[in-house]
Amino acid sequence: MKISKFLLSAFILSVLFVSCDNDDDMQEPKGDYENGLLISGEGGPSGFIYYVSDDFSTTESQIYKKVNNSELSVYLQSMAFDTENAYICVDNQNTITVVDRYTFLKKGAITTDLEGPRYMTVADGIGYATNWGTAGAYVAVIDVNSLMVTNKISIGNGPERIIERNGKLYVSHQGGFGINNVISVIDIATEAVTEITVNDRPDELFFDTTGNLVVLCEGGKIYDASWVQIGETKGAISKINPTTNTVISEIVFADGVHPTLLESYGSDLYYSIGSKVYKMSQTATTLPANEFIDTEGNLYGMAFNNNNLYAIDANFSGESTLNVFSLASKAITNTSKAPIAASKIYFN
Repeated sequence: MKISKFLLSAFILSVLFVSCDNDDDMQEPKGDYENGLLISGEGGPSGFIYYVSDDFSTTESQIYKKVNNSELSVYLQSMAFDTENAYICVDNQNTITVVDRYTFLKKGAITTDLEGPRYMTVADGIGYATNWGTAGAYVAVIDVNSLMVTNKISIGNGPERIIERNGKLYVSHQGGFGINNVISVIDIATEAVTEITVNDRPDELFFDTTGNLVVLCEGGKIYDASWVQIGETKGAISKINPTTNTVISEIVFADGVHPTLLESYGSDLYYSIGSKVYKMSQTATTLPANEFIDTEGNLYGMAFNNNNLYAIDANFSGESTLNVFSLASKAITNTSKAPIAASKIYFN
């Protein structure tokens, strides 16, 4: 009987220790804005960021202003992230503001050597931001600890998106206030720049499941000296071999058709024309004949997660709307308010 009591006591103690260990392993919340969506709006009168919880039970507007009691100003172009921080590019302020990505408390700002910052990526603890520039476009190389620009890599006009892969930076060039038609490839180690010619106004770019670089080219309109349209160029979805830096395939849109958004999800590509979203396999060689979903709104931004399409119906004079469509049923399953001129969706 004494042995049984001893064993029972030992068992209870072991359970208590395991329970305590499990409690220790439980992580404290990182901040109020963990486990949800961050939606950025370009602004009017200021660029705002909204938070929407994963279960859509909570929507909180203007979170940067709420936490820091200050404004970001208009033309909030984009956000970038590393494991701890969010980097907010506001192009007309020539500023990238750094906040804790989960609490949104401001940590500092990069305020010198930036000229119209557009997009940023962080690779191996170093930031790289595209800038339209006043005397020429460039990629700003940023020490994210000191928040100082340490170098500028000159590139072609109108750079936009920037991504990193295997020690190289890939930059799309829409052309700023004009038109451009190149992808810049920057070797990070040597800062050597190679240009790949694609169709006019390349924007979104990412690597597909086979390792090829996929680029959406919107195509452009051609004007004479009096700004009368005299023609236009075609949009396309191009694939680039990153080893040879050559275009290996191209799907061209019809005359007058200009796609504006492209996202990859699973093994499929999704692009938009007006309010309609089209779906095609990454290996497709022709464009689909019919749309996948008609969002029936002013589609200004989209993203994919958990078998859902997150689509922004943008409003430029008041709050925008975020609609969530099930990819299975194509029906709206959730909706939320979003910032004025909302354009980007990030999963936090």
